[in-house]
Amino acid sequence: MENMNAQIMKILATAAIAASAFAAFAAPNPEAKMHRLSATIEKERPKLDSETMRLVAAYRKNPSEGNRAALKKRVEANYDKVLARKRAKLEDLKKTAKEASKVREMQEIVDEMTANRNLSVERTMSRFSDPRLRPGARTPKDGYLPVLGAAQNVCISYAPVTNAEYRAFLKSAGKSVPENASDARYPAVNVSREDAEAYCKWLSQKDGGAAYRLPTAAEWELAAGHMPKDADFNCGIGDKTSPVDAYAKTLSACGAIDMWGNCWEWTSTDAAGPGGEKFAEVKGGAFDSARTECRTERRGEMRNPAKGYGNVGFRVVREK
Repeated sequence: MENMNAQIMKILATAAIAASAFAAFAAPNPEAKMHRLSATIEKERPKLDSETMRLVAAYRKNPSEGNRAALKKRVEANYDKVLARKRAKLEDLKKTAKEASKVREMQEIVDEMTANRNLSVERTMSRFSDPRLRPGARTPKDGYLPVLGAAQNVCISYAPVTNAEYRAFLKSAGKSVPENASDARYPAVNVSREDAEAYCKWLSQKDGGAAYRLPTAAEWELAAGHMPKDADFNCGIGDKTSPVDAYAKTLSACGAIDMWGNCWEWTSTDAAGPGGEKFAEVKGGAFDSARTECRTERRGEMRNPAKGYGNVGFRVVREK
């Protein structure tokens, strides 16, 4: 009986950790300098209620079709409650907002949530069923974190690749690299996707036991989770990038930092650019982006993979 109770408590503890995966919101930061519109938009973070936690625990203990169906029904209901609040907020803003931009932003959020409902529900279910979902899952090990809901061997880097890390790669290739300790912790930008892929290949060769690559857009979204409206990050604050750990209290769904703002991030997902030219999707927004452009769910942002940009960096995925 004691062993059974211990197992049940372990499952319930894992279900509690799942709250972070479901809500996928950044941790509150009491020192955050909230953006100027934060007082006018929703700040509530959906939390797992006791019934949802019970269903998560039951499903993880016995992943039967019946338990899955019951949990999915609950996940859908929770999602629909959040969507209903957003719709109510939109109607309120239509009547009270003094700036039309606030209405447009909320309308875009409502439209995205409506269009992505089924995808979001399935991603939540995939996180709940991931065997890596356990206490400590959001604590980086060797600088990497599991991407819950993705393939079992997929982990993503805790932070974007820094100047110091990228310079080590350049030096290994025999290139002259100026030393500048003052920007060592800043994200490596002005790096084309092709050069970012070369960096990943170099990491793979150095490791000898794991493969490194850029994340797909879908993997990036799973790692990031939903961006809370009052999250604190480098967007609309200054005119340049900041150190990757400047907003380290703002965590993504998987526990990574700097996934919103500061610099866009390359993905391995191709997109059709102007005239059908092959472009690449970028995610997360940058220091010079509108805040709404930083949202995880925002899609369609792309860049020429052969060029480097002053507001585009990258992070890597490790398969091991």
